[in-house]
Amino acid sequence: MKSRRNLIGAAGALFCGCGLLRSAHAQGGRPQRQAVSVAGRRVRTIDVHAHCIFPEAAALQGMTRENIYAGPPGAREAPIDSVEQRFAAMDRQKVDVEVLSVNPHWYGAPRDVAAQVVKKTNESMAELCARYPDRFAGFAGLTMQDPQLAVQEMEGAIRRQGLKGIAVGAEVGAKELSDRSFDPVWQKAEELGAVVFVHPQSVPQLNQRLAGNGYLTNVIGNPLGTTIALAHMIFEGVFDRAPGLKVIAAHGGGFLAHYADRFDHGCRLNPAACDSSITLKKKPTDYLKQIWFDSLVFTPEAVRHLQAVAGPDQIVMGSDWPYPWVYDPVDQIMACDSLSDEQKRRVLGETAAKLLNIPA
Repeated sequence: MKSRRNLIGAAGALFCGCGLLRSAHAQGGRPQRQAVSVAGRRVRTIDVHAHCIFPEAAALQGMTRENIYAGPPGAREAPIDSVEQRFAAMDRQKVDVEVLSVNPHWYGAPRDVAAQVVKKTNESMAELCARYPDRFAGFAGLTMQDPQLAVQEMEGAIRRQGLKGIAVGAEVGAKELSDRSFDPVWQKAEELGAVVFVHPQSVPQLNQRLAGNGYLTNVIGNPLGTTIALAHMIFEGVFDRAPGLKVIAAHGGGFLAHYADRFDHGCRLNPAACDSSITLKKKPTDYLKQIWFDSLVFTPEAVRHLQAVAGPDQIVMGSDWPYPWVYDPVDQIMACDSLSDEQKRRVLGETAAKLLNIPA
């Protein structure tokens, strides 16, 4: 079974650079966009976890239209080559704004090739978001193989191109995000107020164990990849070295929030397994306040638990569209009885608007 990294084309590619998959519900003409109100107050809904791919950028890496469009075997969804079709899907979902990111398929490419892909990706993303500012915002890609170049790319993307943050994988080759070589990236993000969206590409080291029935490279691999990345960032002191760093974690942060309390006891139980040269300024679970979790956890009960651990102000709506994990991210939040009306408004869009400087 292929990993998500090898199936990046499942998102499709589309006119002006965005892609989407046609779902079983995507029939007929474009619906009227429905305004979302909670207790009589309008809320601008923002999906922080939505993907696209730019064919012109992918072509620089030797990717063709055919392998960009390749999807998981047996998938019924098909790519759609129209921004209007994307808007129609958003309208059906009651999503006002998508914050777009491109999965970093260039991490395995030579540095100079990756730099070209990133340059074209960010230019295309900025152009798309400028053309449709009421519907799209974007995260920049970075050439993380070269952290100093990544710092320069981030500076241009945030200051000049108007992108809202950066999207990074959960690891870069054999390096964890906690590697000291990436400190300049996190410190620049802190300086610019740029949010870091962490999105995994499975855990390639476990592909053999995750092979077989169940699409486990994604179902387990993706949440696990995020969990490992964030755990290393916490325990290796990234959030101490960059105390103003703000991270959005895809897929509800993986398994982190649902088992976070165990993190507070590991070094007490087995000090020999911990690095005595690293002294964290806070207990591990306190660093969750620097992490925002998307709502892609599927059930109201899972949202309730995420809220209990992280707090309602640390949850932002995310769908992973056009990967059709969920078709109704807004309705899922509205169905969460554990959230008050005010908390629902925050999750649906107000928290993301403040975090990413998007008009509410």
